[in-house]
Amino acid sequence: MNDAPALKKADAGIAVSGATDAARAAASIVLLAPGLSTIVDAIRESRRIFRRMTNYATYRVAETVALLGFISLAVVFYDFHPVTATMIVLLAILNDGAILSIAYDNVKGDTLPQRWNIRKLLGVATALGVWATARSLTIMHLGQTTFGLDTPALQRLIYLNLSIGGHLTLFAARTMGPFWTVRPSRILVAAVLGTQFIATLIAVNGFLMSPISWKLAGFVWAFSLGQFIIQDFVKMGAYLIVGPTHSGLISRRP
Repeated sequence: MNDAPALKKADAGIAVSGATDAARAAASIVLLAPGLSTIVDAIRESRRIFRRMTNYATYRVAETVALLGFISLAVVFYDFHPVTATMIVLLAILNDGAILSIAYDNVKGDTLPQRWNIRKLLGVATALGVWATARSLTIMHLGQTTFGLDTPALQRLIYLNLSIGGHLTLFAARTMGPFWTVRPSRILVAAVLGTQFIATLIAVNGFLMSPISWKLAGFVWAFSLGQFIIQDFVKMGAYLIVGPTHSGLISRRP
């Protein structure tokens, strides 16, 4: 730990608090407190950070598949533009406002060294995204047939579905097992509820778009929550298909 060439050569050289200036300059990590127990805390925290990174990546890929897949299918097969440019901007702003809180989410770090497993990450994320695409196509069909909505009203219905359903996908993506196995942080819950409250008010009061009724908004909430429960089972099925390891999205080092 005090040998500068060895510290520089190591993957993660660690210099203790009393190390020489040369050792500190060569090390990747410099301990500020006496003793080596700080290393354990650093490893535990880094593994929690890694878990948050994989959760974010899974959610981001799933949402990309869901949004682009749904819009593409609606345009190509139905000759229908499901959302306007203004709606896409609102979706992006509210989504970014909530996703920042994932940095403060409660997670369980793995007990072993980990590395990225892109195949499993893409497999789970794609399953979540495909189900979200089917959810949006279903609500579009219901809006056209059951509710008989015209194009502007149908677009507002779809906008609210994309906003609520998209944020609920985050709660499915953040765990390997059922969504309740790891309790989300208060910051994450508050951020999601806050952004979706704003999204609902935008749709109902008609900010930058014509309003929809509270009845339709309530239907979207109930429909999205019901589909979220099924989506969570889809996620667990995806883990079984891709072959989950101890940490699911991540594989152990040999």
